[in-house]
Amino acid sequence: MKITIVAGARPNFIKIAPLIRAIKRIPEAGIQFRLVHTGQHYDEKLSRIFFEELEIPHPDINLAVGSGSQAEQTARIMVAFEKDLITNPTNMVIVVGDVNSTMACAIVAKKLRVIVVHIEAGIRSFDFTMPEEVNRVVTDALADYFFTTSSFANENLLKTGVDQSRIFFVGNIMIDTLVWARNKVKRPVILDLHALNRGDYYVVTLHRPSNVDDITKMKKVFSAIEEGIGNSRAIFPVHPRTAKNLESADWKSEKIILTEPLSYFEFIYLIENAAGVVTDSGGVQEETTVLHVPCITLRANTERPETITEGTNELIGDDLPNLIAALRRIQSGATKKGKVPALWDGRTADRIIKILSDLDPISR
Repeated sequence: MKITIVAGARPNFIKIAPLIRAIKRIPEAGIQFRLVHTGQHYDEKLSRIFFEELEIPHPDINLAVGSGSQAEQTARIMVAFEKDLITNPTNMVIVVGDVNSTMACAIVAKKLRVIVVHIEAGIRSFDFTMPEEVNRVVTDALADYFFTTSSFANENLLKTGVDQSRIFFVGNIMIDTLVWARNKVKRPVILDLHALNRGDYYVVTLHRPSNVDDITKMKKVFSAIEEGIGNSRAIFPVHPRTAKNLESADWKSEKIILTEPLSYFEFIYLIENAAGVVTDSGGVQEETTVLHVPCITLRANTERPETITEGTNELIGDDLPNLIAALRRIQSGATKKGKVPALWDGRTADRIIKILSDLDPISR
């Protein structure tokens, strides 16, 4: 069976890496794959590091779509992927996550009558101000088979009329990479520069426009973090655009240390050894839950409710007094004691490959 695996953004790479390793590890599954990199994230340095660290083979093609508005980027992905899919026929197209590449390639595949498999299906925030939510809903409306991370995702799909026979609860494939990487992590230089050790610091990861585009609001968030962490420090691996905005706003802090984006191995070391994490990232909510690190999420909702009901995550929204209080609870040791959700065990990719090998690629 031939499959085409699509990746476009750095979170996608983390999810496809274990899938590719499982294909190679289980040759009896009889799966041949072609890897398409849409180029949605196009930072050459970061992309190269991710491919090298995660041992992802060189893509068969990089569509190199680059940046642009939501519509421009999606359109460029669709045009380029359609040409590639026509030139390179396949039995299935596998898309992961919820970025523009996920939705765009699902649309193209479906119109070309190719089976669409969605890994990380059924996740919902029910917040359509998030572009990712639109991508999730459209992708799941088109997909033929659904691989899910939780019972919440299963329920979301069933409520929309998806037949139970097409839903497979396999666990969280991103955690496969985390488990695989645990003995490969690297201590970031930034910790040595500031003489910081385990539990001495917090980590901040903010990237959503609602949190970083309004510099006045962002400075208020930083002030709340500074107040909440007391005499501790916070490390913020910051996107260059956000760093430039902060520099132009003449913002400085002795407690919040800005650093360039880190490699995957460095970032996992950073959060695993932190006292706590303040984030607006869905993936970080999952990683902190598995690593048993307290997580404070600056969003009004989350598409990963299991990180709250079972894990170490706490949803704060934009309530800054509550953010301060949550950080002080961590400071005092009153942290949330979570557990790892079912099947977040590092073996999700193996389960997916075994299921794919039993599917009839011409049955739909």
